[in-house]
Amino acid sequence: MIKEFRDFIAKGNVMDMAVGIIIGAAFTAIVSSLVADLINPIIGLVTGGMDFSNLFVNLGDGTFTSLAAAREAGAPVFAYGAFITAVINFLIIAFVVFLLVKMVNRVKDSAIKKAAEQAPAPSGPSELDVLLQIRDALKK
Repeated sequence: MIKEFRDFIAKGNVMDMAVGIIIGAAFTAIVSSLVADLINPIIGLVTGGMDFSNLFVNLGDGTFTSLAAAREAGAPVFAYGAFITAVINFLIIAFVVFLLVKMVNRVKDSAIKKAAEQAPAPSGPSELDVLLQIRDALKK
């Protein structure tokens, strides 16, 4: 059973997936910073200084000036701004992954096309030529 597990882990697909997960986690940090530090301020300028990450509805008693203050007080909150930020993060990550997959597919197609062009043409008669010769020989 340990040997089977070791063989499973050693397969290329599992290792590729592990590398993808690690790179994805690092990429998520970059995208989160992009959204929080670059995109949200631009959206804030367009919407008159609105900060999505601090938007919430207090479901309990009391009045709070910020989401952090409400959470610190232990008040139940509906933090829809954090959800909007998560959706923006997801859309950016999905778009970048789409572009990466598109680029990889283009490179693969180009490599396959080059390999097909460089493949030597078969020497000698084709299968059709041989079959025609056999047919002609049987007619005689």
